[in-house]
Amino acid sequence: MFIIAGLGNPGLKYAGTRHNVGFGAIDVLAEKYRIGVDVKKHKALIGKGVIEGQKVVLVKPQTYMNLSGESIQAAAAYYKLSPEAVLVIYDDINLDVGRLRVREKGSAGGHNGMKSIISCLGSDQFPRIRIGVGDKPSRMDLADYVLGRFPEEELADVREAIDHAARAAALIVNGQMSEAMNQFNGKKKQ
Repeated sequence: MFIIAGLGNPGLKYAGTRHNVGFGAIDVLAEKYRIGVDVKKHKALIGKGVIEGQKVVLVKPQTYMNLSGESIQAAAAYYKLSPEAVLVIYDDINLDVGRLRVREKGSAGGHNGMKSIISCLGSDQFPRIRIGVGDKPSRMDLADYVLGRFPEEELADVREAIDHAARAAALIVNGQMSEAMNQFNGKKKQ
């Protein structure tokens, strides 16, 4: 069994923001594999189902980004899963819009949601998919940037990246991490 957690902030106010691309990837997986993500449990909206023959729990933490670890740790403890069986999908300002970075493990890289998860799980040894949202303009506050929406000219790249992240997640839960990295690292619409 795998937990696939997409990071974001709850509520319509944050829908479609840069910080919510992780929620977008969960939505794509939920639709493709017909998994309802509508049960309130573990400070999250969750849905149980099967992706490519593997049991999964899709998780959208409802704690707000900076406390995401509370939700993910609660779900991992409930299902008795090690950190290695938790896949996290989230935004990254250090990647160009539309680019992906798939990794088996790693640091938080300054991302507060990931800092929370690493702290709560007591480990950084879990797979992750980072979706590039681009760097903030020099005079803009970081919070304002990540809580802002994409301009029209970036939407096609973002949608494709979210779709690619969902496809990479399906490979990862099926034990094909190398294939996911080979197919999707650095990918961006040309």
